[in-house]
Amino acid sequence: MEPQKKLINSADRCVDEALCGLVRASGGLCLLKGHRVVLRSDLASLKGKVGLVSGGGSGHEPAHGGYIGAGMLSAAVAGGVFASPPPASILAAIFSLHQAGASGVLLIVKNYTGDRLNFGLAAEQARHRGVDVDMLIVAEDCAFDRPSKAGRRGLCGTVFIHKLAGALAEEGCALDQIVSKMRDVLKGIGTLGVSLSPCSVPGCLPSFDLPPGAMELGLGIHGEPGIKRSKVASADEVVKTMIDHMTNPDSQSHLPLKSGDSVVLCVNNLGALSCLEMAVVTRAAITCLESRKVVVARVMSGSFMTSLEMAGVSLTLMRADQEVLRLFDAKTSAPAWPNLSTACVSGRSHVAEAPVMSTRPQDDKHSQGPLSPVMRTVLDRICSTLLEKQEELNSLDRASGDGDCGNTHAQAARAVQDWLQGHVVPGCPGQLLLVLAGLVEEKMGGSSGALYSLFLTAAAGHLTEGRSGAAAWATAVHAGTQAMRRYGGADPGDRTMLDALCPAAAELMKLTDAPPAGQMAVLHAAVQKAAAGAEVTRDLTARAGRASYIAAERVTLPDPGAVAVAAILSAVVETLAEQK
Repeated sequence: MEPQKKLINSADRCVDEALCGLVRASGGLCLLKGHRVVLRSDLASLKGKVGLVSGGGSGHEPAHGGYIGAGMLSAAVAGGVFASPPPASILAAIFSLHQAGASGVLLIVKNYTGDRLNFGLAAEQARHRGVDVDMLIVAEDCAFDRPSKAGRRGLCGTVFIHKLAGALAEEGCALDQIVSKMRDVLKGIGTLGVSLSPCSVPGCLPSFDLPPGAMELGLGIHGEPGIKRSKVASADEVVKTMIDHMTNPDSQSHLPLKSGDSVVLCVNNLGALSCLEMAVVTRAAITCLESRKVVVARVMSGSFMTSLEMAGVSLTLMRADQEVLRLFDAKTSAPAWPNLSTACVSGRSHVAEAPVMSTRPQDDKHSQGPLSPVMRTVLDRICSTLLEKQEELNSLDRASGDGDCGNTHAQAARAVQDWLQGHVVPGCPGQLLLVLAGLVEEKMGGSSGALYSLFLTAAAGHLTEGRSGAAAWATAVHAGTQAMRRYGGADPGDRTMLDALCPAAAELMKLTDAPPAGQMAVLHAAVQKAAAGAEVTRDLTARAGRASYIAAERVTLPDPGAVAVAAILSAVVETLAEQK
């Protein structure tokens, strides 16, 4: 097994380069020379206020540097990946705040032995030099029923403490008051994580093995295995399992939560879940909590304390009264803090009423006219032709697409046949085209459905009961073709259905001044133009559509869309010729 690929320059330099990238992108941050310490760039604004310092191993980004700013941290100290920072750098951060005029310094530390030792040593050294400093240990992990002597781990709940303590500090609250209030808040915070994959430190093998189809419950943020391994379940089931475990009163690490309690929920991406998965989990967590009559006051969903590229999520719950919510909602300039609504999540109407739309054209009642019988006959022929060509079109599409061109055209044909069985064909050709546009949009789907619907909708405006002669039909076809080009972005020569449609439409424009005796000749010529255009596509390089992503030498058959257009036009003209 080889180490996981990572988009870095060097395993040795990745932490320093990441810190540089953070401060270069954030105008309110700066680096402390000679240390892996990120500071507020406006340290002078700390005068007379408590400064907040946090930190730990790298690999948890955006923690902790992303939470530096007015209303949150004043400084963050980074160690190597998953390694506690050295006391000298922590001390340098403390003195940077002290010398800027901070009235005191609070160290916010996750409960890991290395962090406790190094931050504790720096705190003692700072006190010895006259700095008013205190340390707050965050230990809110709910994984272990019976925690060891080392205690519960500090996880994403640390970010809540950054926010609340930062709001108090910004208001000018004294150091001892901040510590006292945060210790009370910590009694109401709990976190639990689950992962579908391990993570790996740059240059190293994955931290643990997880078989395909398995997930790990209760893991830490440094790649350490969890407390339980099981098969991957649905998002709803996983979330229920997590919240059940977090609130189980038989566990010494549980978060007491009862009906009527109000909470802030954090759905934290551990590194590699997609935004779609995160949204699904967020919905599941809100629904699960509300089913227990818990009021979800606020939700934050995203990447807040990660574990490199771990594909997992942690849930953090914080019991919240009005004072906690006031501090949580307070403004901050920290770049990684999300722009959250201050409205309560539970009880808020989250579905808007759909606008009142006119009925679908295919549902309208229509009156027949002189042209209704021939138009019905033409439609019957088109549908039967497309159904006969279903496999041929699929075969052509397999060489240049996903092999379903015949199926989509057959879906449209069956939809039209079904509609014809229960409806009269309107005497107005424009109304019929709108009906067909609605049917193909709804039943055909994909880009083909949109293109045909565009064509038919644009063409419909040029045809009425009183304007339905050959010239009007030619103008309508031209308008539909131009709409397909305008919105679809393709042109003749791009190896699409337009290679059959455009030459046929151009030929049909001759109907505008052709005598009645010459109209059928124009129609037959249009059919020939369409067939020739479709045949030429076998030698064209695709520049639009799905075939454009396939190597040209593999695409040697005619374009199925162009073949379908030629077949439709041929069916129309053959039927009209039989009516003469």
